[in-house]
Amino acid sequence: QVQLVESGGGLVQPGGSLRLSCAASGTVLLFYNVNWYRQTPGKQRELVAAITSGGSGNSADSVKGRFFISRDVNKNTVYLQMNSLQPEDTAVYSCNAVHSGGAAYWGQGTQVTVSS
Repeated sequence: QVQLVESGGGLVQPGGSLRLSCAASGTVLLFYNVNWYRQTPGKQRELVAAITSGGSGNSADSVKGRFFISRDVNKNTVYLQMNSLQPEDTAVYSCNAVHSGGAAYWGQGTQVTVSS
């Protein structure tokens, strides 16, 4: 059974940093494209960063220069480093792993709240 478990969310002051983790079990993330999404009530889900199975990462224009995606193959985990956080970054962040063969998995999400 494949599971993705996000962690690392919480309450942070504006300007602070958090690192989110997406840990996989039951499969090997190395073989997937992994995406980080965020969503707030009433708004469409937004793709904020992605890393390909080949290890190439990218982030959305809205967070470019502040959010960075990476992975640790040995730990079977993908990370989202978030710096210079602002109140508008408040959302539930979820990871999504997509295999070229069509399989796709989601984690349960982790809440990030940016507030003073």
